[in-house]
Amino acid sequence: MTTESGTSKPNQPMITDKVKILCLHGYRQNGDSFKSKIGSFRKYASKYAEFVFVDAPHTAPPLPDATEADPKEKSWWFNKEDGTFKGTNKAGPAFGFDESLKIVEEVWSTQGPFQGILGFSQGACFAGIICGLAQRRETIIKPEFAIIAAGFKSGSLVHKKFYQEQIEIPSLHVYGKTDDIIPGEMSEALQSVFVDSESLIHDGGHYFAATSSCKTQYITFFQDCLQRYLEKKELLENQNGILVNGEEGDDDDDSD
Repeated sequence: MTTESGTSKPNQPMITDKVKILCLHGYRQNGDSFKSKIGSFRKYASKYAEFVFVDAPHTAPPLPDATEADPKEKSWWFNKEDGTFKGTNKAGPAFGFDESLKIVEEVWSTQGPFQGILGFSQGACFAGIICGLAQRRETIIKPEFAIIAAGFKSGSLVHKKFYQEQIEIPSLHVYGKTDDIIPGEMSEALQSVFVDSESLIHDGGHYFAATSSCKTQYITFFQDCLQRYLEKKELLENQNGILVNGEEGDDDDDSD
């Protein structure tokens, strides 16, 4: 682990790389507001990870007591016929989902390479769908791990197929005991689709937990993800080195 001064602690390797994570905000949030809300989490995770935040393309409809929509309140898709979204809605549509997927795929391909995906609430649901798509090889997005906070299975009919296969990437599922928007059993149902998963259950409600009691588990998860990334990177570099050396050797033989 690298300290703030850049020196390594005894018996721990120097960290010279970070994993890069694409972050998906919740309903009626946007990239900047989500970034601000998880500021304390990012502070201690920044030793291991770099975060990129993206805005959903759709503006959420106005709240009942508002006269007009707030352009800063975004949605990845709408699952009710009245053009709104609710996580507990079942058997509904998925208006605007394809457009959102295209945007996230574009960010993944142009601002990467990324190793992980992180989502909160509707964004966590979206992250779960993306992992399902990746398992089925139906998207260019290939996350190596996922952090899913207040996640749930989408009730939209067109999304049901994405939960039919077990998802193999490592995942951390974060949810609160008193969440009355996305009850814990909904998060557990999504977690059950992931083969290599662990849970971080906090005492609070519907928010991205970043308390001191959660810090150790987050850091351990990031350390494991970073270790796998560095091992994979080293393996690829060694393979490329062997290939380059082999080609150079062939050229020398030809010149003789």
